[in-house]
Amino acid sequence: MLLIVGTIRLPAQNLAAARPAMKQVVEASRAEDGCLEYCYAEDILDPGLIHIKELWVDQASLDRHGLMDHIAQWRSVWPELGIGDRDLRVYDVDEPRRT
Repeated sequence: MLLIVGTIRLPAQNLAAARPAMKQVVEASRAEDGCLEYCYAEDILDPGLIHIKELWVDQASLDRHGLMDHIAQWRSVWPELGIGDRDLRVYDVDEPRRT
């Protein structure tokens, strides 16, 4: 499995405008084959910082995800929303265990 964690940043005043686009990309991504988790979360102490977590069954699923129309649409609105400082990291992980 592949775990992706990271952040994107946008001006805090653009959060309201960004929420519908973020909701759309999250819902569409969650419906993809191979997607186990996909979520965006606003940082409660740093307005405009969005935490991202994704879990994919394999590299092929992640590769397909990057080619999806909803991803292209999401990326196309980044300039108008001021989205930048994208920092995502991919980790190979085993089956999760509860602590």
